[in-house]
Amino acid sequence: MAAKYILGISAFYHDSAAALLRDGEIVAAAQEERFTRKKHDAGFPGNAVAYCLEKAGIGVSDLDFVAFYDKPLLKFDRLMETYLSYAPIGFQSFAKFLPMWLAEKLHIPRVLRRELGGMPKNRFVFPEHHESHAASAFYPSPFDEAAVVTMDGVGEWATTSIGVGEGNKLRLTHEVRFPHSLGLLYSAFTYYCGFRVNSGEYKLMGLAPYGEPNYVDKILDNLIDLRDDGSYRLDMRYFHYAAGLRMTNDRFHNLFGAPNRAPETELNQFYMDVAASIQKVTEEVMLRTVRFAHQVTGKKNLCLAGGVALNCVGNGRLLREGPFDKIWIQPAAGDAGGALGAAQMVHYHLLGNERSVQPELDQQSASLLGPSFGRDEIHRELTEQGVAFEEYQDENELCDRVADLIASENVIGWFQGRMEFGPRALGSRSIIGDARSPKMQKVMNLKIKFRESFRPFAPIVLRDRAHEYFDIREDQDSPYMLIVAPVREERRKQVEGGKFGLDKLNQLRSDVPAITHVDYSARLQTVDDERNPRLAKMMKAFEKRTGSAVLINTSFNIRGEPIVCTPADAIRCFLGTDMDVLVVENFVMLRTAQKPELIQVDREKYLAAFALD
Repeated sequence: MAAKYILGISAFYHDSAAALLRDGEIVAAAQEERFTRKKHDAGFPGNAVAYCLEKAGIGVSDLDFVAFYDKPLLKFDRLMETYLSYAPIGFQSFAKFLPMWLAEKLHIPRVLRRELGGMPKNRFVFPEHHESHAASAFYPSPFDEAAVVTMDGVGEWATTSIGVGEGNKLRLTHEVRFPHSLGLLYSAFTYYCGFRVNSGEYKLMGLAPYGEPNYVDKILDNLIDLRDDGSYRLDMRYFHYAAGLRMTNDRFHNLFGAPNRAPETELNQFYMDVAASIQKVTEEVMLRTVRFAHQVTGKKNLCLAGGVALNCVGNGRLLREGPFDKIWIQPAAGDAGGALGAAQMVHYHLLGNERSVQPELDQQSASLLGPSFGRDEIHRELTEQGVAFEEYQDENELCDRVADLIASENVIGWFQGRMEFGPRALGSRSIIGDARSPKMQKVMNLKIKFRESFRPFAPIVLRDRAHEYFDIREDQDSPYMLIVAPVREERRKQVEGGKFGLDKLNQLRSDVPAITHVDYSARLQTVDDERNPRLAKMMKAFEKRTGSAVLINTSFNIRGEPIVCTPADAIRCFLGTDMDVLVVENFVMLRTAQKPELIQVDREKYLAAFALD
């Protein structure tokens, strides 16, 4: 019998992506930004679609269904009702959005036919936004049944949803509706603290440990009415996002006694305290919501998706303090993952196909679902660019060489296998360094990533050794870097008291200081032979030399740029920064071996190519 293909698409709002299923198996998935090099590209994901079809060896006419990740007509209904409710406030925003909708977004089937260059065999399908999120959380999970919670800015109307997945069926039972939104509340504070909405929320989370949560009561007393069951209402008099072009207003600023911080200006203790306060409130909302989900579903397991599920500090608290035995979080929890969920919603829920579950292994294929590149293609690129390289035929020799380089405090660009799907680099498109080095965080932030010095780096740790470094269960797995855990007490170092704000940054807090945040936490990724065999082998070689099973892992890009996709992208980043070594599959490039004029020219071009975010 011929294979059945379903293509999922998310587009036109934020972080467009495509994902392809063959008889329910995930063949490929990728974000459009990786191909266009435009961060959070919201256009039609034509390059991502082309990649998915090429990976499967099919054309558009071979597709059985195309699933779009939300219902445009229902979203338009919400926008119109909102603008009418707030009129005449927000006319400028209304005048901006209406022509766009009338020209394109109300006619998504027509746009899909045009952009795809054809029709699927059957039809286009439009699950609701939170159905797509929920499907992306439940169907790839290792659970036959689970409670499902999705939290984001807004879909059509829903902003928080609770539901239950059982076998191949999924139903949503409770929701919070726009304009009341935990995701938009967090984004409002992101804006207030001077970071960009929809890309700076993780900066706010990273800033929070430098502050004190002095404004929690002010937020709970004035901005959000939070109930025991996790439901909530925002006082919209303090916000401008419902019908305007800004997140907050003067009433909000007067409440806190200061204007919103201008981007790129100095961060002071006030904004750090504000960040700490909204982070604590967000965690409380998350905890109450999942406790209620446990109460109404009676399930032992929890699946999470939506942009708020990328708040890994909150996720860590859910794991430690929540009522569920196990938690699985979609690695592409934001809008990109909606493409995958939409396709899975069609395959399992609508078409009724059976679902096979392996209790100890999810169906996400380590989220390594993007393109990979062969030896000849890489060699040709290196030769054409005139890059000096070493090539290793033996994988053990390669891993030994890289382990030696890391142990000598070199910063390594690590490019291996298929690209990650989702916002995290998981050891396929990563920058790696020695977590024991006291200087490595500052070196990577300022010389490689060109980003704020306060931003923490995440550890990768061999799975069977993770409990020796972090306060987690011995059997705890964290393959997608979505959970924050404390560094174990015996690995911590005493620090001088009385430090505030960024003065805390240079204090050594553990025997792996480069990945230990100022609150003794770390956003960890566990590495094993099944999901990341080459990375695991290299880390074991490093441990053999140094006794350390932990390395730094950060995404292979600079600030303002998407994670690299191709060998050419990786080479440009290597030559355009102070990265010491680049490893692309079996090829190793040393900065010291390159022609000085090549490095200088490419650096100038590279830094000019991206407007820093």
